[in-house]
Amino acid sequence: MKQVLQSYNTGELWLAEVPVPACGSRGAIVRTTTSFVSAGTERMLVDFARKSMVGKAMQMPDQVKIVLKKMKTEGVTATLDKVKTKLGTPIPLGYSCAGVIEEAGAHLSGFAVGDRVACGGAGYANHSEFNYVPANLLVKIPDGVSDEDASCATVGSIALQGVRQCDLRLGESACVIGLGLLGILAVQMLKASGVRVIGFDPNPERCKLAESLGADLAVSGDLTDAALSFSQGHGVDAVLVTAATKSNEPITTAAEIARMKGKVVVTGVVGMDIPRDQFYKKELDFKLSLSYGPGRYDTSYEEGGNDYPYGYVRWTEQRNIAAFLDMVAAGTLTPSKMVTHRYDFDDALKAYELLMGKADEPYLGITLNYSAEALDRSKDSIVEFKTPTTESANGVSFVGIGNFGRGVLLPQVKKVAGATLKGVCSSTGAAEVAKLEGFEFSTTNSDEVFKRDDTGTVFVCTRHNSHAKYVMEALDNNKNVFVEKPLCMNRDEMAVIKEKMINSEARLMVGFNRRFSPHAQMIKGYFANRKMPMTISCRVNAGIIPPDVWLQDPALGGGRIVGEVCHFIDLAMHVCGSKVQSVQATCATTADSTLVAEDFLSLNLKMEDGSIANIVYTAGGPADLAKERYEFFADGSYALLDNFMKTECYGKLGKQSLKGKMEKGFAEEIGAFFKSINDKTEAPIPADEIFNATEASFAAVEALRSRQTVELGLGAASNKPEDGESQVA
Repeated sequence: MKQVLQSYNTGELWLAEVPVPACGSRGAIVRTTTSFVSAGTERMLVDFARKSMVGKAMQMPDQVKIVLKKMKTEGVTATLDKVKTKLGTPIPLGYSCAGVIEEAGAHLSGFAVGDRVACGGAGYANHSEFNYVPANLLVKIPDGVSDEDASCATVGSIALQGVRQCDLRLGESACVIGLGLLGILAVQMLKASGVRVIGFDPNPERCKLAESLGADLAVSGDLTDAALSFSQGHGVDAVLVTAATKSNEPITTAAEIARMKGKVVVTGVVGMDIPRDQFYKKELDFKLSLSYGPGRYDTSYEEGGNDYPYGYVRWTEQRNIAAFLDMVAAGTLTPSKMVTHRYDFDDALKAYELLMGKADEPYLGITLNYSAEALDRSKDSIVEFKTPTTESANGVSFVGIGNFGRGVLLPQVKKVAGATLKGVCSSTGAAEVAKLEGFEFSTTNSDEVFKRDDTGTVFVCTRHNSHAKYVMEALDNNKNVFVEKPLCMNRDEMAVIKEKMINSEARLMVGFNRRFSPHAQMIKGYFANRKMPMTISCRVNAGIIPPDVWLQDPALGGGRIVGEVCHFIDLAMHVCGSKVQSVQATCATTADSTLVAEDFLSLNLKMEDGSIANIVYTAGGPADLAKERYEFFADGSYALLDNFMKTECYGKLGKQSLKGKMEKGFAEEIGAFFKSINDKTEAPIPADEIFNATEASFAAVEALRSRQTVELGLGAASNKPEDGESQVA
């Protein structure tokens, strides 16, 4: 199938051949019939992409600070490579379309194959022949509403949310600044609510169109006098700014024409240097309108399908889209009257030439219309870029290839002699990434990876909740598998993986890279002949990850103990040379709903040889503090590992040191993994150590909930805390 993609590096746009996306359980595959080009948002994206690196940096100062910090720790070259990789990942354009459901997910309710639907959401309702759209971003199209009108529904819901923020009553007045598509739709909505409306746009033709579609008055100049006259000298009750400009003028003008205690609501992208004196003296309310409405940017709502209670959140983004379609059905809104240009999808790039001014003609609404011919989705689940180079079992495929997989693991894989890049499997196919990186094919069907004879090794870089599934699939097909931590999400999954390893010839490797770092190897060697138990202290300045990020979701990410603390458990176990025997854990308590209590953790490990390790994992440290610091004590000697950049060992066992750029062991772990494959030896990390570190992370979670010491191999302690409550918020 075809899809409109854009390069963030160059701004280049093209129609790409990509696989049909996979259907998730809580959504549907929709065959697109019409998609709507957002003149404001999409032009802004194209403009940004075409800027130089310096121009991009000037628009993103917060991101520049993060990059500069990484340069200090990871080096200039490595950091710039990551930035180029991220910017070089093509993105799909579009966020508002209409179509027909071709496949419904197993847990999708209220929709069926054949339903006409309006679809919303960047990354979902793309300019693409097929899209996967989650349930809360789907709305059935009422009878009598055309696909063209429905394709505008998401764009229209942005205008509707802005109107709701104005919170006006029958007979009150409003001014809409900016009479593009959003502005004129807002005019029609306000008029339908019984509000008197004056509009402003520097383009006289748009003013005429706004008046023809319902505005009481629309002017292209001298707005201040016109608005005061319109409101009989009082000022309007609310000003809705739908303009797109870097200028601060819309905000200052809004303050001038609003009445005492009036409202100023911004939906457009404008300068926001708020003139305090004007806003203060009139005691004006200033509001930003959240895109389509409540639910936007909430992954639990948009991806997880968790709706907000109707009685408490009356208007979500899905309900706003539905309300927009109802108004179109009633004839209150007429989006098709604002469509100035219609293109066949195969000519989609002409729409962007229009946006960027290459076609010297005015425009307002732009739609893309798709062929009515049925497409064979089964044939489009894979896209091949070149003829297979070899039937060798040294072929390497990736399941999932996000920023980490592409920016960290893949460069190391490319350095391995004899390894051939085969395929990439992801929910969207990641076709352009696969093509750019030199893979032979991309797919949305994992069987295309696991059933092929020319793929001998699979890298799993998906979200945590799917790790176990793909590891099992690899073992069943005798594919060597490298899975980013964690190995799995619970003991049941781990038990199945253990069983499958008995009957599989494949190697299992988990991305516990730190144990392969030259720093860790030096310390392990330094204490190799110790006589007494080791004492280990580990401090991790982890930083805050909000509760609504998927990593914190127990079902998707498993939380940060299972998802990341397993790293530090493995390093302590490896340096010590003894497996974890028991775990104790405690975490902070907090009433702050923006924090996760488990992110403020103290973890105590007891090793089988009597050694102990304490891991302090905190989200409360300053951003400029190094992330990791380890101390090791034994036999009258001491070792300090500072963020994998500096290590010093001294005492009775002698003196050693290592300094330089950050070396976390990624190159070494990939090298060791492929050496074991080529030499037909055991995997670099013994399976019992992989399972021990993984089980210890599960035990840490169990210890938090039980407030008891958890012995590995036995599960959580049976005794419950006296008050029957968990520390975990």
